[in-house]
Amino acid sequence: MRPEIIFENEHFIALNKPAGMLSIPDRKQSEPSLKDMLIEKYGEIFTVHRLDKGTSGVIVFAKDQETHKQLSQLFEGRDVEKYYVGLVHGRVADDKGTIDAPIMEHPGKNGKMVINAKGKPSLTDYEVLERFRLFTWIKFQIHTGRTHQIRIHMQQFGHSIACDEYYGTPDPILLSSIKKRFNLAKSEEAERPLMARLALHSALLKFDLNGDHYELEAEVPKDLKALLQQLRKWNALV
Repeated sequence: MRPEIIFENEHFIALNKPAGMLSIPDRKQSEPSLKDMLIEKYGEIFTVHRLDKGTSGVIVFAKDQETHKQLSQLFEGRDVEKYYVGLVHGRVADDKGTIDAPIMEHPGKNGKMVINAKGKPSLTDYEVLERFRLFTWIKFQIHTGRTHQIRIHMQQFGHSIACDEYYGTPDPILLSSIKKRFNLAKSEEAERPLMARLALHSALLKFDLNGDHYELEAEVPKDLKALLQQLRKWNALV
């Protein structure tokens, strides 16, 4: 649970957020967030955007009010290129595509989103990077920044993000489910999951600020890399 600093100057800081850590405090202040850690170090920190707790990857915080205003305008004005990678259930047929479906907050379930004609315009491009028998590894570019956008768009598309308890199934990915003739070692009482968290990663942000161009990239975390290795070994298309 150690966030890695990707880039830092006097105006903002970009980090690789670990999966399982809150970006900002929740309403109940139930656990420490990344912002809490930054406030403890820097004294004052401003939220620019957020990542879901289960999502890893690039996140940016401003260090002063003016930078916060500028970065917030860039994100809201669709002037930031935002790329993610994720593992989805099933084999996606087309190599590339676009999902254009408006999103709004669920009227009866706090914190959950739904596809609805009355929602805000939401646009997601996808590109297949790798196909397996049971899953597809995909690169996403989101042109809007709606809450849970990729997750609900992929649910709508029929290929939910792996281990998504809100918009798919929370079931972990087990080696026994992808490897034929799997035998649990006698010394182990239960099988350890290959992946039990949302299989989504914020990989790259691109934007221009005060005449400078920034490309902030977060390496795919070890758990996702290990899962992909196992899929290539046991779940590859033949």
